[in-house]
Amino acid sequence: MKPDYRVVGEAENGELAVSMAAELTPHVILVDLVMPGIDGVETTRRIKQASPHSQVIILTSFHEDEHIFPALRAGALSYVLKDIEPELLVEAVRRAVNGESTMNPRVAARVVQEIRAASSNKAEANPFAILSERELEVLRLIAGGLTNSEIAERLFISEKTVKGHVSNILSKLHMLDRTKAAVFAWEHGLMRPD
Repeated sequence: MKPDYRVVGEAENGELAVSMAAELTPHVILVDLVMPGIDGVETTRRIKQASPHSQVIILTSFHEDEHIFPALRAGALSYVLKDIEPELLVEAVRRAVNGESTMNPRVAARVVQEIRAASSNKAEANPFAILSERELEVLRLIAGGLTNSEIAERLFISEKTVKGHVSNILSKLHMLDRTKAAVFAWEHGLMRPD
């Protein structure tokens, strides 16, 4: 880092990062999405609760929707990939101190596409049009009260595959958790009382 920056701590997992954030209240925290214990999205959410003024920069190798949108919704200010040039990372940290966001161009393009899609989807009669048939099937089962393991058993797929579908559903519908997605499914007519 540059001389005007000081590293005040390093954490080997999410839980430690959260407790250090609460204790040290740093200006900027770099968070990886994959780490032992809680993942980077949950770590970011907890950091923002423990130290609201700390700005979180996601520094990761993942640029898929199921990582980008949950991380940003959890409170990350910036989202950069690990192939970023060191001087650009320093600039991202400097900008974060001033509350300015930095996005990898691929990530920024996805965010813009998603905002445009969300705007056009509001005009559509079917809010579930963006979901695949399998995702609709999984959402119906979630709204029916089934757990991931029960859904996996019902659809003859692995629980990991179910988790992937759930993550995609939450990302596409801009929901924070499966309960909100289930309520949304009932409210918008995907489910009907028997």
